[in-house]
Amino acid sequence: MRVLITGASRGVGAALHDVYASAGHDVIGTSRAGTGGLHPLDVTDPGSCAALAATLGDAPLDILVCNAGIYPDKGMDIGDTFPAQMWAEGLATNVTGVFLTIQALMPALRRAQAGKIAIISSRMGSQDIAPGGSYIYRASKAAALNIGRNLARDLAPEGISVGIYHPGWVRTDMGGAGADIDAATSARGLQARIAALTPATTGTFEAYDGETIPF
Repeated sequence: MRVLITGASRGVGAALHDVYASAGHDVIGTSRAGTGGLHPLDVTDPGSCAALAATLGDAPLDILVCNAGIYPDKGMDIGDTFPAQMWAEGLATNVTGVFLTIQALMPALRRAQAGKIAIISSRMGSQDIAPGGSYIYRASKAAALNIGRNLARDLAPEGISVGIYHPGWVRTDMGGAGADIDAATSARGLQARIAALTPATTGTFEAYDGETIPF
């Protein structure tokens, strides 16, 4: 099985790369720099996404994991300055980047005949769970959820399933040292959720441990 994971240089992405590789799958990981055996990819750049798709040639892609993301307003509150450029960078990476990556890799997913797309969003994108703060991050993850839900409907006739996932509060650079779980635990749970994804469950919004997240 061929798996492609964006944002695989560290954190949950790197752990997912390790989990799938250890299971014997053909794993393609990406990062902006493209170092350490990873393929270069700037998810905000359509040309970069097209170049990555070209590296696959005519090979099918069984699973695409859209994991690349940023948290530009971590720790900020309503009284802080939220410059337009910060909004633009957050939305470009976490929203536009998801769509551009999927769009570029659709031919490879179609060749798999039963391809799967996993979008790493967050429970922070749920409109029903809205304690305030993290406006850019929450808005971007809500939009990524919305993209996934609509793709699930559009791609269902082709047999391509889409899952949207909360990785948990993970001890990474983004999650911080006080988070609940380590990256390996999150990755193992996400792998299980993606394995369970079927056309019957497409559009699901779940946590790494199987908890259903409200929209």
